[in-house]
Amino acid sequence: MTGRISACRFGVVMLRIFWWTTLVLGLALAVTLATLLTVSWPTSWGDGWPAWTIALVLVFLIESVVFWTGIITVYLTSVQLGLKIRVIGILCGWIPIANLVALHLIIRTVAEEVRFESAKERLDRSRAAARVCATRYPVLLVHGVFFRDTKALNYWGRVPAELERNGATIYYGEHQSAASVADSAQELTARIRGIVETTGCGKVNVIAHSKGGLDMRYAIARCGAGRWVASLTTINTPHRGCGFADYLLTKIPAGVQRRVASAYNAAASHLGDKQPDFMAAVHDLTQSGCARLNGEIGDGALLAQGAAAAARPTFPGTPAGTPTWPAPGTAVPQVVPTAVTPVTPSSSMTVGSAASHDDPFAGIVCRSVGSKLAHATTGKFPLNFTYPLVKWFDGPNDGLVSLPSFPWGESFTWLEPNGVRGISHADMIDLNRENIPGFDVREFYVQLVADLKRRGL
Repeated sequence: MTGRISACRFGVVMLRIFWWTTLVLGLALAVTLATLLTVSWPTSWGDGWPAWTIALVLVFLIESVVFWTGIITVYLTSVQLGLKIRVIGILCGWIPIANLVALHLIIRTVAEEVRFESAKERLDRSRAAARVCATRYPVLLVHGVFFRDTKALNYWGRVPAELERNGATIYYGEHQSAASVADSAQELTARIRGIVETTGCGKVNVIAHSKGGLDMRYAIARCGAGRWVASLTTINTPHRGCGFADYLLTKIPAGVQRRVASAYNAAASHLGDKQPDFMAAVHDLTQSGCARLNGEIGDGALLAQGAAAAARPTFPGTPAGTPTWPAPGTAVPQVVPTAVTPVTPSSSMTVGSAASHDDPFAGIVCRSVGSKLAHATTGKFPLNFTYPLVKWFDGPNDGLVSLPSFPWGESFTWLEPNGVRGISHADMIDLNRENIPGFDVREFYVQLVADLKRRGL
């Protein structure tokens, strides 16, 4: 058990001790006080009040030490408490009854975190020798728009560490946060070539999130990156664009757009982007922009394959080359298949012929993943605001991208766990480091990469 989880467990134990001992000792003191005052038992109030007062002070002091030791420990070490529960605990801490409710919520949340993380640690230990993620080619993680690869805040949350723990070799795209698809594709091609030439690995397995999937398709089709790519898995990528983005660009005044773009580009430049271009990135994410890009990329056969696959999506635990989840009882909750609206080729798709010997995607395993957020209230800011807008324009979505836009490649995996929360665009990269009931994002990537190993990639 890691030091952090051990500390969380200790904090939970202390808070549980506080909860029950406060209840029992408080009741005992109250009963003793009542008997002293009413029936003078076990002695009269005049003789017994000094002892009762000393007992009260001792209980208060001991319980204070136990409580503050526990609460400070869990506040400092728990990831799953989050800001909201921490604030609730602080605000309700001084309100009778409400403080007990808040304390119960804190104990329950941290106890579940300890249980879940302990189960994951046992799972990883049990398969350590198998190195299930030790693929032939290293894994390249490609971020989406408006983020950068930084050591301070990993875009992929706890996923890279989990993959490395199971044998994977990880690299990052390290491209700009905002640029046109064509410019990002050139950066990624140079990055991939550099990795291959430096390490001698031959190829890479690419996992690309959001706009990163568009960037990589363009890099393979137009920049020659395909010779160094063994597989491309796109995660919640808007292959056919975002309809609400088209709408916003027509409604927001041009002057406002320019000011927002200027402010973002200036900030991104200070953070390391060499030539950030906010508006170019946004325009490439619209349905009209993606229709143009799909024509330039020319992988219409893969778009058509994805559209067909969406009518018969695969789910974790089923055949067809998709990840196989561990047996029941492990740390991985089950994902329940649900009905999926078929996606048919439209004007935003470029339908081409089957792959041929000169197809830049020939020999590359191409697959896609999408997820659904269930309700606006279950998404973190700003996805809780964008979800209703996307739903109005495009239907079921992850807070940013809708179901019809996800499918691409030879297989499409649709993630919709049983429950009221769903899985958002940010959840798919573990951005908030949240353990989601019904979906273990870290294990999903472990099984996704393990499948690449089984394929000899």
